[in-house]
Amino acid sequence: MITELKPEFKMKGLIFAVVLIAGIGFAYAQADIASGYTSDNFVDSIQHKILSSRTDSVKVVMLISLGDYYTFIRQDSAIFFFAQGIELAEKINYPKGSYSGYAKLAFVLNTASNYGKSMEMAIKSLKIAENLPSGRLESMARSYNSMGLVNRRMNNDTIAWEQCLQSIKLSQQAGMSMEKTNMGPYMNVALVYLKWKDYDSSLAYAKNCYDIVMHYPPRAQAQLSVAASTVANVYEETGKFQLARKYYLDGLASDKRFNVPLLRARLFDNFARFYKNIGLYDSCIYYAEMAFELGQHHPFGELTTDAASLVAQAYELLKKPDSALKYTKIFMAAKDTIFNQSKLIQVQLLNFDEGQRQKELQRAINEAQERYTNKVRYFALIATAGILLLISILLYRNNRNKMNANKTLELQKKEVDQQKTKAENALLVLKSTQSQLIQSEKMASLGELTAGIAHEIQNPLNFVNNFSEVNREMADELQMELKSGNIDEAIAISNDIKENSEKINHHGKRADAIVKGMLQHSRSSTGVKELTDINSLADEYLRLSYHGLKAKENSFNAKIKTDFDESIEKINIIPQDIGRVLLNLYSNAFYAISEKKKQQPNNYEPTVSLCTKKTGDKFEIRVKDNGNGIPQKIVDKIFQPFFTTKPTGLGTGLGLSLSYDIVKAHAGEIRVDSAEGEGSEFLVQLPVN
Repeated sequence: MITELKPEFKMKGLIFAVVLIAGIGFAYAQADIASGYTSDNFVDSIQHKILSSRTDSVKVVMLISLGDYYTFIRQDSAIFFFAQGIELAEKINYPKGSYSGYAKLAFVLNTASNYGKSMEMAIKSLKIAENLPSGRLESMARSYNSMGLVNRRMNNDTIAWEQCLQSIKLSQQAGMSMEKTNMGPYMNVALVYLKWKDYDSSLAYAKNCYDIVMHYPPRAQAQLSVAASTVANVYEETGKFQLARKYYLDGLASDKRFNVPLLRARLFDNFARFYKNIGLYDSCIYYAEMAFELGQHHPFGELTTDAASLVAQAYELLKKPDSALKYTKIFMAAKDTIFNQSKLIQVQLLNFDEGQRQKELQRAINEAQERYTNKVRYFALIATAGILLLISILLYRNNRNKMNANKTLELQKKEVDQQKTKAENALLVLKSTQSQLIQSEKMASLGELTAGIAHEIQNPLNFVNNFSEVNREMADELQMELKSGNIDEAIAISNDIKENSEKINHHGKRADAIVKGMLQHSRSSTGVKELTDINSLADEYLRLSYHGLKAKENSFNAKIKTDFDESIEKINIIPQDIGRVLLNLYSNAFYAISEKKKQQPNNYEPTVSLCTKKTGDKFEIRVKDNGNGIPQKIVDKIFQPFFTTKPTGLGTGLGLSLSYDIVKAHAGEIRVDSAEGEGSEFLVQLPVN
């Protein structure tokens, strides 16, 4: 009888160290935990070694170590550092470093489900391994295992089986001990046999895999959870659920010791699938949700979507269609996230391929120049058979042509270098200018807030001063009543003092909140989303913006209409960023009605309307004015950087552009509906969750 198992797990943080350097995996990282070796000081230590090292080969090893560190945290960062290591290794002709970079890049791309590129990198690593002066067989074995892993994931089972057996054979020929043997090919062969329903062979290789990991040093047994899960898979497939559960529990015990997020996610995913297959759907949901939560914090690709799919299936089997639909939507959203991560990796790979192409092109140019030189020498040698005078003339002509060609090439190279330097300088200037303009826009918005905040903070300060003065007078009265022995009157006065003190405290906190809001607006965004009352945020920025304009134009007055949807609960947003969006929209609205009031001083009532509304899984913020509106011919340009309709010196043209970027970063939309001469309405639409 299989019972439900729900142990408590606490995330200990991402504590990793160098992984896969010796080909065993990421297990040795855990040895550093005992000595207080954290992820932050590890990365700082590696970066310090890269900067301080005078030996390029050491820099290659450190770059690949950084790639190892990020392999199970951020695949795009891992790809970046592996590519850097490969580039430097090839530049200094360091084959061992090139092999290591390509082999590890193949592994990362495989975990990211980019099988084509993974196979390409594995083949490159094999070609380098075949010519290594030392460790040739061990390196070839690992390359064959990488190729077999990719083919297994692509369902090329026969090819995968052959390549993994070849990996095992090469490891044996190299005389590798159990402590250094790679468990990967044994696991892949076991899974291929399992797919072929050859359960005896599958179990034999799965247990070999398990035994190999058990021979690793204790601190290097992080992959025990993977090996245990492989054995459990075989027992589960053959209906031996008690044995399957036993090995899954072994995996859980290993996971508690090493706390490797990717392996933990795989283990929870396997456990969830196991409980689904035996009909314990609550346990299936429990482990699948934990796997999905890990996928939310780390880019684990298909593991995240598998977990969401399992939860949806379990709820469907439990006859809970609402929950099943919820996780089906989560599954689709996770697929979109994976697609975006894949696009980022594809861009990095395109950059890497372009670098490789440039090297090949340079190599081809060098070979062409060498062939040209050899050809010149060949004809020069043939000419020596002729008349000495003719030889002298030909040699002179060839030498002169060569010098001219070299001069031309040198001039072209110098021109290219100059253009490159100019382009780099222009890019630096552009980036600096852009940063200054963005800061200028932020400071402009802060300046607009300052006057409004001064007005808003004056009210609570007046209350504080007035009630403080009243309390002082009442304290004198209290002393007089106490001296006179009027206890009841003294108690009444003390109650009034207490009530006044509470009001002083309330208005003091109000002033404090306004100051904190100003400081929060002025500082750079942390990028962290917070649960925020959007109605309160929108209302506060509206009042501050209005008072800010009145401080600059004392004669300006406007009618403000608000319509808040009270059903909107607190939502997850970055309040500083959304506050900047709202402030920009309010400032534009007040500017528009102020300009129209100047043009039509009579028979015109300046009005700005603010409305919030929840629609399904989204909410809307509408900011409307009855100003002059936006001409139709420029409506499509208003969200472009540096485009502004304001006079020179009154606008940078970055406000709406930054607002557009902020809303898009929140997975929302911003649109405008304007009629020339009648006014404009901006719509900001954001997801509730």
